[in-house]
Amino acid sequence: MTICRTLALLAFSCLLPIEAVTAEGITVHDARDRDVVIDNPSRIVSIGGAITEILYALGFEDRIAGVDATSLYPPAALREKPDVGYMRQLSPEGVLGLHPSLVLAVQGSGPKETMDVLEAAKVPLVLVPETFSEAGLVEKIRLVGHAMGADPRAACLTTAVESDLAQLRALRAKVTKPVRVMFVMSLLNGRAMAAGHKTAADEIIRLAGGVNAIDGYDGYKPVNDEAIVAAKPDVVLSIDRGKDSLTSDAVFAHPAFALTPVAANKAFISMEGLYLLGFGPRTAAAARDLSVKLYPALAPEADYFKPAALTANCRQ
Repeated sequence: MTICRTLALLAFSCLLPIEAVTAEGITVHDARDRDVVIDNPSRIVSIGGAITEILYALGFEDRIAGVDATSLYPPAALREKPDVGYMRQLSPEGVLGLHPSLVLAVQGSGPKETMDVLEAAKVPLVLVPETFSEAGLVEKIRLVGHAMGADPRAACLTTAVESDLAQLRALRAKVTKPVRVMFVMSLLNGRAMAAGHKTAADEIIRLAGGVNAIDGYDGYKPVNDEAIVAAKPDVVLSIDRGKDSLTSDAVFAHPAFALTPVAANKAFISMEGLYLLGFGPRTAAAARDLSVKLYPALAPEADYFKPAALTANCRQ
């Protein structure tokens, strides 16, 4: 081995934590039910706000070559990193033009044509499973940490998140009369785009101690006036999307919602989208905040809930 090559290898090894440097690389089993071998997790394109949040929490922000438009937290991500666009409208040129050594993309990224090109490129592509559950959240952190060759850091963060989820369960146990919550993404032509089961909205409502008022389907679908009235929601929940945000005035003025407890209660909640639905390290904190909005009487109890994931030092 030449002196130059030896120096190059030493320089490269300094870029990686000791646990990441292995001769055979790192093997990750991803959402495609495939094993992906990662030889060099030193230059990452992160697609999915939760993935970016996890990478920052694990101390790998210097390895991030680019992020997608949903990477809103921490704010420095989009401010300092190149933006490859919205996770469902990616271009292969935008991603590969950043010369990544690894692409970490949340399941559901697209379009399919772009993902096919990325998969065919000579760059490891890991699709991170998007399972909206407590176990799915923990596994997401473990997988991202493993892909980075940083299992101890991931174990640190998952321990903090599991502690937060346990505190959340204790808070949720104090709910005596669950309220019926309808998550409404938008009102288009008078029809509500509402969240059914197997969605982030459905799970965050459950984590906060509520009941999803929509019980007849999976995913996000438009519902008619009859379905809104039949659902009898006590609260409408939505996300803040700037000028495109659903407003309380629009909900209360809607003829179907006017016939439900929502209008009588004037109960409308809007929260930042990635915080509420991202299913990253802050999810337990978001569910706590939503729980207090749904059940103001829980506020004194919630004050004792100090999310460990927000303060844990898992960066080394």
